[in-house]
Amino acid sequence: MATTLSQALTEMQEEKDTITGFLHKFGVGDLLRKCRAHKVKGFPVLQIFTYLLGCMFSPISTYMSMKIETYKEPFCKNTIYRFCNDAGINWHRFLRLLSERIIREFMRPATSEKRNEYFVLDDTPFAKTGKKTELVAKFFNHVNMTYQYGFRILTLLWTDEYSSIPIDFCPLSSSDNKLLKCSPKKYDGRSVAAQIRKQAQQKAPDIILDMLKKAIHAGHSAKYVLFDSWFATPKGITAIKRELSLDVIAMVKKSSKVFYEYQGEQLDIKRIYSRNRKRPGKSKYLLSVQVKLIQKRNRKIISSIPARIVYVRNKSNRKDWIALITTDMDISEEEIIRCYGARWNIEVYFKTCKQYLKLLKECNSPSFDAFTCHLTIVAVRYMILSIQQRSNTDDRTIGELFWIITAEVAEISYNHSLRLILDALLDTVREFFQVSDEQMTAFTLSFFNRLPEHLQRALCHDATRKNVA
Repeated sequence: MATTLSQALTEMQEEKDTITGFLHKFGVGDLLRKCRAHKVKGFPVLQIFTYLLGCMFSPISTYMSMKIETYKEPFCKNTIYRFCNDAGINWHRFLRLLSERIIREFMRPATSEKRNEYFVLDDTPFAKTGKKTELVAKFFNHVNMTYQYGFRILTLLWTDEYSSIPIDFCPLSSSDNKLLKCSPKKYDGRSVAAQIRKQAQQKAPDIILDMLKKAIHAGHSAKYVLFDSWFATPKGITAIKRELSLDVIAMVKKSSKVFYEYQGEQLDIKRIYSRNRKRPGKSKYLLSVQVKLIQKRNRKIISSIPARIVYVRNKSNRKDWIALITTDMDISEEEIIRCYGARWNIEVYFKTCKQYLKLLKECNSPSFDAFTCHLTIVAVRYMILSIQQRSNTDDRTIGELFWIITAEVAEISYNHSLRLILDALLDTVREFFQVSDEQMTAFTLSFFNRLPEHLQRALCHDATRKNVA
């Protein structure tokens, strides 16, 4: 029992040290102050923030910890509630700045310049009930194909196909008051609280464009933007390419209401497929065509950009197919398929947050500000895990230790190392067989004469250098 308790205390201390090291390494305290999270009186903000990050390692809630008298923090629960409900803290800006610093200082130096970087966008359902919970709205859950109340958490993720870092998020609600369970609180339109509530009621394509603009303004960069068919509309893809100069790789929805200009005609994705001959054999893709994405306003064409659609056989159903679209005309079809595979990293992010980082169970507050704080805390937890995972598996993150080891190995020459091996061999022979000095000398000379000439020269050279020294 004592051993188990000691091991648990050691693990808890290691977890606390990991969080503290992360906060100091990336200057989280300075970033919190930049985003209006500063102490007016009482306890330091960073102390409360550290405690909230560490709650993912605790099997019980703060309330239950206080009830059974295992809570050891100096501040009370009301201090935590006031911190989480603070409407003046710009959590979205904090997450953008922190993620940019992590990618620039930690991820990118350990990444090859040839490796692509991606922005990945997707949403995940978040069921949340309660008549007093702000902006909870009725939405259709495509996972279980039912209507429920809550949010769709739209997330922007950076990935290099190996590690993933969340950049921004937005809990999607509804602008239709009939679908809302509780209307949002009223704030000054210039305040952060009013802006995040307004954003939550906008349409997803508009939010996506705004999130990408803010990420680029914060210093983020990527080669491609990846998303699935729910967001892949010609209007949205055209806006990203035209306004942000970012290329898109996305899955195309099989809809008869979405048209692309192909050979001078406006055709949907199915008709384009039926008009062309497919590639024979076991090709990685069935068909590749060039189209144009047309954006209209008042029935007039305001922009037109070229794109490529690649039809790929569906692995789960060999008779079916899926279609990928990209605005990069120089990339090959095989590379399009490979790059789109990086989109799966955001699904891993959602699963990890829900299963291990207490995304669904930790926040029960009806406040939209507390919910925003909770989503930020979960995202920072994932950053810590992502950094730890990369540090423990990628040798390039060892840093200066590599050069120290290299210098140490360089000091031990080949000749010297060979001499050490032979000395160990001769000492072992003398110990096991109890031979005399005369027998040992004869054995050594016989062994030396049987060696190749280059090894004899190496041993002689090392012995001479050793005698001179």
